Amino acid sequence: MAAAAMVVAAPAGGGDFSDLREIKKQLLNVAERSRERGLQHSGKWAAELAFALEPLPLNELPPPPELTEEDARDLDAYTLAKSYFDLKEYDRAAYFLQGCKSQKAYFLYMYSRYLSGEKKKDDETVDSLGPLEKGQVKNEALRELRVELSKKHKAQELDGFGLYLYGVVLRKLDLVKEAIDVFVEAAHVLPLHWGAWLELCNLITDKEMLKFLSLPDTWMKEFFLAHIYTELQLIEEALQKYQSLIDAGFSKSTYIISQIAVAYHNIRDIDKALSIFNELRKQDPYRIENMDTFSNLLYVRSMKPELSYLAHNLCEIDKYRVETCCVIGNYYSLRSQHEKAALYFQRALKLNPRYLGAWTLMGHEYMEMKNTSAAIQAYRHAIEVNKRDYRAWYGLGQTYEILKMPFYCLYYYRRAHQLRPNDSRMLVALGECYEKLNQLVEAKKCYWRAYAVGDVEKMALVKLAKLHEQLNESEQAAQCYIKYIQDIYSCGEVVEHLEVSTAFRYLAQYYFKCKLWDEASACAQKCCAFNDTREEGKALLRQILQLRNQGETSSTDVAAPFFLPASLSANNTPTRRVSPLNLSSVTP
Repeated sequence: MAAAAMVVAAPAGGGDFSDLREIKKQLLNVAERSRERGLQHSGKWAAELAFALEPLPLNELPPPPELTEEDARDLDAYTLAKSYFDLKEYDRAAYFLQGCKSQKAYFLYMYSRYLSGEKKKDDETVDSLGPLEKGQVKNEALRELRVELSKKHKAQELDGFGLYLYGVVLRKLDLVKEAIDVFVEAAHVLPLHWGAWLELCNLITDKEMLKFLSLPDTWMKEFFLAHIYTELQLIEEALQKYQSLIDAGFSKSTYIISQIAVAYHNIRDIDKALSIFNELRKQDPYRIENMDTFSNLLYVRSMKPELSYLAHNLCEIDKYRVETCCVIGNYYSLRSQHEKAALYFQRALKLNPRYLGAWTLMGHEYMEMKNTSAAIQAYRHAIEVNKRDYRAWYGLGQTYEILKMPFYCLYYYRRAHQLRPNDSRMLVALGECYEKLNQLVEAKKCYWRAYAVGDVEKMALVKLAKLHEQLNESEQAAQCYIKYIQDIYSCGEVVEHLEVSTAFRYLAQYYFKCKLWDEASACAQKCCAFNDTREEGKALLRQILQLRNQGETSSTDVAAPFFLPASLSANNTPTRRVSPLNLSSVTP
C-alpha cells in the first residue's frame, strides 16, 4: 500500500546523473508534495536543488500530484486544516483532520499533533535556560503517536512521509535502533524525501555503522553520503563527493557550495572556507543558513569590520533567526563584551532550544567569564543535542582542566579526540592531561602524534622536548628542539615566537656540554636576540671564548648527531638582529 502511494517515478540508480531533466522533474514533484504536508525544509531543499538545474520546457513540466477518492473526500477538511497549520495553530489543524482517511490528510493530522507537543515542550524549556535533566520536559504526545503509527506500520499502511514521521517519533523517544530501521525503510519507499536522509544522518555515529545500512541505490544516496561524511569529519571523502555532484551538473547549487564551505571550516582551512562563503554571499545575498559558521571564521581571523557588516546585514534581513543571534553574539565576543555575547546566544536558544551552535558558543562565553558551572551546563546541552559535537566535548575538558580535575578532563578530551582523530589541539590537550596524571609514556605518544598530523599551534614538539628534558633524555630533547626551530623558521613565523628562545637556550647548553663550541656559540648568539635569554647567551659566549683561549678543543668522543646549519655561523654578532633563516636543511 505504501508503494502504491508513490506518484513519482523511482529515481535513477546509484550516482546516475545522466538524465538531469528527469531528476529536475522528480525534485519539483517532491518539493510540491513536501509543502502539501507542511515539511517546509525538505520542500525548500528540493526546490533549491531543482533551481540549480536548467529550466524545463512547458510540455515537460511535471503534472500536479494525482488525487485519489479519499483525497477528494478529505479535501475540504485538509484545505482548512492546512491554512491553520501554516499559521502554527497545530491543535486546531489536528481537530479538523480527525477521521480523515487519505494519506496526505492523515500525515498532516499526526504531524500537527507532534508539532503541538513539541511547541508546548519548547515553551516550557525556554522559560528557564537553566539545568535540563534528560527527559525533564517531555512532548506528551509522543507515546500516543507511537502507538497509533506502530499499528499503521504493522498493517503496512504508511507511505514514505508517514514512515518518516514514525521514525522521528521513535528517535524522540530514544529508540535509536528502531528509528534507524524505519528511516532506512522510508528512504527505500520515498528516496526523494531529504528529511528522512537527514534524520538518518543524525543517528549515525561512525563509518562502521554506515557500512551496515541497506540504503536504496539512487542518486539521492550521493547527497546523503556527502552530508554524512562531512558530519563524521571524513572531509576528504565529502569533498570528493561534492566535486562529483558539481561535475554531474549541480555547479549552481548554493546548498552544495555552502556544504563545501562548511567542510573546509571543519578542517580549519580558513582562507579557503572564507573565499567560498564570500562567493556564496554574492550568489545568494539574503541567505541566512550557515552564516553563523561564516561568522565563526571571521571571529577566528579577528575580522571585526567584516563581522560587524555581516551582523548588521543579517539584522536587516531577519533579526529573529537563530543564525542572526549567533552572528551578533560572535561580534560582541570578538569585542570582549562577553555578557552581551552570552545574552544573544540565549536569545538564539529561546528561538530554538535545540540549536547546537548556540549552546557550544554560550559555553565558550561562560568560560571567558570564569563561570565554570554555567559553561559545563551549556556544553552538556550541546552534547544532548548532538553527541558528535567535538567542540562541546573539548570545552568540557577545558572546563574541568580549570577546575583541576584531570581524570574528568581526560575523559572529555578522549571523546573529542575520537571525533577529531587528526586534530592536533585535541592530542596536545590529551598529552597535557596525561602529563598531569604522570602518565609520561602516554603523554609522549600524544605529543608525537600531534606533530605527525600537522601541529596547528606549533606547540607539540616543545612540550615533547620539555618532557624528554624532564626525563633527562637530552639527545631526544635536542632533536625535538631542532625540529621545532626548523618548523618555525621554514613557515616564516615571527622569531619572537614564545618558545624559540627556550629552544635556542637548551640547544646552546646541550652543545656546550658536548664541547661542540661552534654549534654552542651559534645557538648562544641566537639567544642574544631574545630579551629573556640575552644574559644567559652572553654568559655562555664568554665561557666558550674563555675555554677556547685556554686551548680546549671540540669533543670528538661525545655523540652529537644534531647540528644546526652552517648559516647559523659563529660570525653573527650577538647585538645584531638576525633575519629569519631557512633551517630546512637540518636533518636530525
